[in-house]
Amino acid sequence: MPQLPAPAYPAEVRARLEADAKEVIARYPGSRSALLPLLHLVQAEEGFVSRTGMAFCAEQLGLTTAEVTAVATFYTMYRRRPSGEYQVGVCTNTLCAVMGGDAIFDRLKEHLGVGNDETTEDGKVTLEHIECNAACDFAPVVMVNWEFFDNQTPESATRLVDDLIAGRTVEPTRGAPLCSYKETSRILAGFPDERPGAVEASGGAGPASLIGLRLAKGEEPRPRVVAPRGESPRGDQPHEPSPSEHLGPHAHPSPSGTPDISQQTSASDPEHPAGPVAEEGE
Repeated sequence: MPQLPAPAYPAEVRARLEADAKEVIARYPGSRSALLPLLHLVQAEEGFVSRTGMAFCAEQLGLTTAEVTAVATFYTMYRRRPSGEYQVGVCTNTLCAVMGGDAIFDRLKEHLGVGNDETTEDGKVTLEHIECNAACDFAPVVMVNWEFFDNQTPESATRLVDDLIAGRTVEPTRGAPLCSYKETSRILAGFPDERPGAVEASGGAGPASLIGLRLAKGEEPRPRVVAPRGESPRGDQPHEPSPSEHLGPHAHPSPSGTPDISQQTSASDPEHPAGPVAEEGE
């Protein structure tokens, strides 16, 4: 059935959004380029991109609502319905899935009593699976409001969501301190994070991400987990790793006695935070 026109924002809300939108649009040589940050701006107001928000963006930029809708429905960072204060995304793409992402997602669904893209009854947590967090060197990875929680397990992820629901302070593995999804959306719209110390606390890349840079600078690489075929590690006698040694300490034996990597999860390891750095024969 055809929908009625979207309701307008209250006058005071509209006046505030118009002032912010004017600031955003002024950053671009063509106003149409401001659509993405404007969508984040209206999402910061309601926690999702509503029909009212899309109509507002269209009016500010001289676009049709169809043009705005086409963009808002393409990018997954824009929510199309009300969501929780914390957006918990579990990467279930190939590497994270193999390292335990699927197990984490299944555990959280059961623990929270929600399915994919659903929100807990208290409105605190929205759970979703996402295709890639671009952090494969720290797999499996969970993101909360787009901040990283690396090397997760079903147990650590369960504690994480429990802390969020209880209102306890939660610090990401790297990145700025957590804020609400609405606050995150406003930052993504291009407005400064005014929380004291938040910018300085954002940090940089983790050690696993810097291995390539260190090699490029000629720094000594870390010892290989498995020596190349025919070579002895550090002058020792050649050693052919067993299946359990090759797969790592988190492999679980199957009934047949062979390791089952489908149950592997990655735990934090200060020496090798991303797991093995080389495969057999490399």
